[in-house]
Amino acid sequence: MRRVRGDDAEAGNAILEFLGATVVLLVPIVYLVLVLGRVQAATFAAEGAAREAARTYVTADSSAVGTQRAVTSVGIALRDQSFDDDPADALELTCSTTPCLVPGGRVAARVEIRVPLPFVPAFVRGAIPLEVPVSAERVAAVDEFRSSR
Repeated sequence: MRRVRGDDAEAGNAILEFLGATVVLLVPIVYLVLVLGRVQAATFAAEGAAREAARTYVTADSSAVGTQRAVTSVGIALRDQSFDDDPADALELTCSTTPCLVPGGRVAARVEIRVPLPFVPAFVRGAIPLEVPVSAERVAAVDEFRSSR
């Protein structure tokens, strides 16, 4: 019968402790990187969508065409970053004058995206809102030298 001395009693435990600590620390870090990556993508999408929506609206010939162009540009910006939100719901246009496209007026475009946390089941999302709202707003001026439409 072999007796285990104090030095041999813990032989091999360092590897298990290292693996356990790595899993406990690495999983939350990877999840955090995934969440921050999606929030950053939403920030890029919201900023680009708001900028382009305001720019396309003020260059349109009428308010109806401007709204259609703005919604289309928001949809392109959201799809570019892999978001499938409805562009018409994400966009809010506000004019400083009535009617909207008066020379010298300003148009504000606000885009809001809700980023769901990854790997959260749908039934949990129904009970607790587990999403990060990301929004951006841009203002564009209507050209002062254009004809009033």
